Amino acid sequence: MPPQTLNPLDLFDVRGLLSDEERLVQDSVARMVGDKVMPLIAKAFEEHRFPKELVPDMAALGLLGSSLEGYGCAGMNAVASGLICQELERGDSALRSFVSVQSSLCMYPIHAFGTEAQKQRYLPAMARGELIGCFGLTEPHGGSDPGNMKTHARRQGGDWVINGAKMWITNGSIADVCLAWAMTPEGIRGFLVDKKTRGFTATAIHNKFSLRASVTSGLFFDNVVVPEENRLPGALGLKGPLSCLTQARFGIAWGVIGAAQACLAQLLDYTRTRHLFGRPLAATQLIQARLAEMSRHITTAQLLALQLGRLKERGTLTPAQVSLAKWNNTRMAIDVARDCRDMLGGAGISAEYAPIRHMLNLESVITYEGTESVHQLSVGRELTGLSAF
Repeated sequence: MPPQTLNPLDLFDVRGLLSDEERLVQDSVARMVGDKVMPLIAKAFEEHRFPKELVPDMAALGLLGSSLEGYGCAGMNAVASGLICQELERGDSALRSFVSVQSSLCMYPIHAFGTEAQKQRYLPAMARGELIGCFGLTEPHGGSDPGNMKTHARRQGGDWVINGAKMWITNGSIADVCLAWAMTPEGIRGFLVDKKTRGFTATAIHNKFSLRASVTSGLFFDNVVVPEENRLPGALGLKGPLSCLTQARFGIAWGVIGAAQACLAQLLDYTRTRHLFGRPLAATQLIQARLAEMSRHITTAQLLALQLGRLKERGTLTPAQVSLAKWNNTRMAIDVARDCRDMLGGAGISAEYAPIRHMLNLESVITYEGTESVHQLSVGRELTGLSAF
């Protein structure tokens, strides 16, 4: 009997644990990434340009607000939404970041905390990709302590007046609407700010060496007047924005697996065809040991993400579990990308190969939505019952 051939990117056959619908979603997004993303993403990264022309393709597949019910959204389960992130980030972190912000950080809070009028106004258009959103939480003085928010909003008759600034905002300067979080006398509240509102400006951040195919911006609020009907009534305090971050971190825990798989796939091809000292690199013990180590870490991350998805579907998911997954899987992915870059030798610094692009992107991914230290302390608090923040 011939030996069983395993998928080198899925040694434990995680795909075999998926439903037919989940596999269909994965395959559909994988085809879109292969046909539409791969031919242009390296050049978009080089040009510091977000490929906005891909938004209609992502919307047509139901990738925007994919886990939400109604309002033109696809209503997919958690694992399907995770697989979307995995396949998009296999192309580039910029694509997964765009979808994460649109879906988890903008559409989700409108769906969870908004009025019916807000849902009808924004969600269908955002699902179609006709309206782009951004999430204004992080501020220039520090991102890991949102409770120390400087941006504030005060009542003025039936309106609110917002002053302050946000920094490192994905989609900021291409967004049609900003979900801005501001301190009020009652606590932190969320406001939907139209890009044309007087006093609101969004400025793109240039000269990045990471997430170059993603739009990153600073947001500035100078006496921005927002009507009461643009306030999210169901969100008060940090619970609102933190619940959004939990949704986004879930997607990151899946997405970075795709980046690691892309690096390993390219390295496997390279080591089979690159000959040194009379044999292919893949035939040497040191190379095989390092490849096996990458596979071990990717497989662990895949199984962790799958269980995370099933917990979310059961409604038992906790923030500490998401923290553990985001921390573990992002660390895995950046280590794999760095090792792949090293094993490519001189070719590893060329943009013709994916690992250095993924490696640079992951420097941002390991930082945003909570640094490693923040997630370590979140897990530590769960283990001990004591907060060390």
